[in-house]
Amino acid sequence: MSREKDNQPEQADQSGAEIGRQLSMAVVLFHSAIAHRVGLNATDLKTLDLLTLTGPLTAGELAEQTGLSSGTTTELIDRLEKAGFVRRERDPHDRRRVMIQPVAERGNEIDPLFFSLSQRMAQLLTRYDQHEMAAIGDFVQHTIAILTEETIQLRAETKLAKASTKERGNNLRVQAQAPPIT
Repeated sequence: MSREKDNQPEQADQSGAEIGRQLSMAVVLFHSAIAHRVGLNATDLKTLDLLTLTGPLTAGELAEQTGLSSGTTTELIDRLEKAGFVRRERDPHDRRRVMIQPVAERGNEIDPLFFSLSQRMAQLLTRYDQHEMAAIGDFVQHTIAILTEETIQLRAETKLAKASTKERGNNLRVQAQAPPIT
């Protein structure tokens, strides 16, 4: 019996990790389906969601927030603009800056696609009492904080790895160009 108890934390960890993976996959696939329905890809849809939550951003700010390169961000903005989901507007306080503004009317076309999910989630939440809801809310808030921190850390590590690779490449070029020692 004690052997079974010893294995329970490990099994719970594995089960939690598996549930987390399944939840993540279901969320990604759901958002991908919504994106497809409105003629976008999932990255474009979530970037539009980011703009809706934050308000207008410059292309540089958008690249920083999403972790996309400047070229990829420009292409993404071009696609969203062509589809009518965003527009480029001059910053009224600094005419040199161009802000990427979500187009509310097009965003309102997306909202009804979440209606069924919202209803079903609201119904699901009625199963829990106040204390359970507080625990769920706490868990979700901490999950968001952890994901944000891990994203920042991963991006920093990636940046360092790329810089290190570039530096090694530069050193190899310098060595290849150096005249042989005689």
